[in-house]
Amino acid sequence: MDRVNEKAFGKESVLKILLKLAPPVMFAQLIQALYNVVDSFYVGKYSDDGLTALSVIYPVQLLIVAIAVGIGVGVNTLMASYFAKDEKSSADKTAGTGMVLALICWAIFSLSSLAFLKPFVKISAKSKLAQKEALTYGTIVCVGSLGIFLESCFTKVHQASGNMWIPTVAQVAGAVTNIILDPVLIFGWEFFPEMGIAGAGIATVIGQFIACIITGIKGAKKPPKPKESGLYVRKIWHYGYPNMLMQALFTVYIIALNLILASFTDSAITVLGLYYKLQSFFFIPLFALQTCIVPILSFNYVQQKFDRVRQIVKDTLIISCAFMSIGIFCFEIIPVPLIKIFSKNQEVLNIGKIGFRIIGSSFLPAVFSLTAPVVFQAIGKSVKSSLLSLTRQIFCLIPTFYLFSLIGLNYCWIAFPLSETITTILGVVLYIKEVKTWKKFTEN
Repeated sequence: MDRVNEKAFGKESVLKILLKLAPPVMFAQLIQALYNVVDSFYVGKYSDDGLTALSVIYPVQLLIVAIAVGIGVGVNTLMASYFAKDEKSSADKTAGTGMVLALICWAIFSLSSLAFLKPFVKISAKSKLAQKEALTYGTIVCVGSLGIFLESCFTKVHQASGNMWIPTVAQVAGAVTNIILDPVLIFGWEFFPEMGIAGAGIATVIGQFIACIITGIKGAKKPPKPKESGLYVRKIWHYGYPNMLMQALFTVYIIALNLILASFTDSAITVLGLYYKLQSFFFIPLFALQTCIVPILSFNYVQQKFDRVRQIVKDTLIISCAFMSIGIFCFEIIPVPLIKIFSKNQEVLNIGKIGFRIIGSSFLPAVFSLTAPVVFQAIGKSVKSSLLSLTRQIFCLIPTFYLFSLIGLNYCWIAFPLSETITTILGVVLYIKEVKTWKKFTEN
C-alpha cells in the first residue's frame, strides 16, 4: 500500500486516519459537485427550459455514475482485502479487470442511450423546448461518458492503496476545465460559437476526460489473462453491486418523482433537480467519509478486529452528524437565497421555499440510513446492504411521495424525512444484530 500502510489501516487511531484521508476526498467531491452546479448556473442564465432539461437528464447522469462507481467500489473493496492478505499481484489483476469492465459497460450504456433517451425525455417534461434541450444534452453526456467510467475505476484503484491525492488533482483539473469551458461554449466567445446547452454537455465531457487521463497514469493496470479474469469479475460484482444498486435506485426514484411532479408543473421538476444539485454540497462530508471507510472496514473485518470496525462506524457517524447540521441550517433558514442562485422564476421560488424546508429535516436521519448500507457492503453483507437501499429509495420514498401527492404538491416533500427515519430504524436493528454475532464469534 502506498501512503496508508498496514499500520495505519490496522492500528492507527481511527479518528486520525479519517482526518488524514477524508479532507482530500471531500475536496475532490466538492470539485466534482461543481460539474453539475456550474452547468445549472450558466444554463439557468441561458434559458429556463434549459434548466428544466438538466433536471430531466440528471437521473440519467446518476445512472452513469451508479454503474461506473459500482465497478470502482468493487475494485476498491477487493483490492483492500488482497492488500490485507499481502497479495499485491492479485490486487493489480483486480485493477486491470475493473478497467476492462468499465470499457464494456460504457459501450453497452452509450449504445442503449441512443435507443431509450428520446422516449424517456418525452414522458419527463411537458415543454417541447425542454424536451429538445434535454435530448441534446443527454445524448452528449451519455455517448461521451467513457471518461467518467474509466476515471471512476482508476480513482478507486488509487484510494484502495491509500493515495487520495492523485484523484484529488484529477478532479480539480477536470472541474476547472469544465468551469472555464462552460460560459465559453454556452454563450460563445471570440471564435467559439454560441452552443447553448450543447456547450454545457461538451464542457462536462471534456472535463471528465481530463480527470480520466490524470488518474489513468498510475491507476491503469494490465488485465489478467481471460482464463483468470472470470474469478475477478465475479468478486468485483459481488462487492460492487450493492453500491451500484444503491446509486441506480437513486436514479429510479428520481425518475419516478419527476414523473409524479410532472403532473403538477415543470417548475416542480426544476425544484427537485436544484435540490439534488445543492444537496450534493452539504452531503460531501458524509459521502467522503463513506468513501474512506470502505477499504478500512474491509481491512479490519478480514483481520477480525471487530472492536475497531465498531469504532470506525461510531466516529464516522459522529463526524457526519456534525457536518450535516450545516445543511439543516441552510435549508431551513435560507432556502430562497439558495434557489435564487440558479433561478428567479417566482413559481420555482414558491415551490422550493416549502419543499427545501421540509426536506431539510431529513438530513440528520439520513446520516445512518446512508452509512449503514456502506458498512454492510464493506464487510461483505451485500444482502443487508441491498435491503436498506431498497427500503430507503423504493419501498418507502416512492409510494409515500405518490400518496402525499394526492393531497397536494406541498405535501409530497414529507416523504423524504419519513423514508429516512424508517430506513434508519431498520438499519439500527440490523447493525445491532450484526454486532452481536461479532461478540459471539470473539467469545468462542
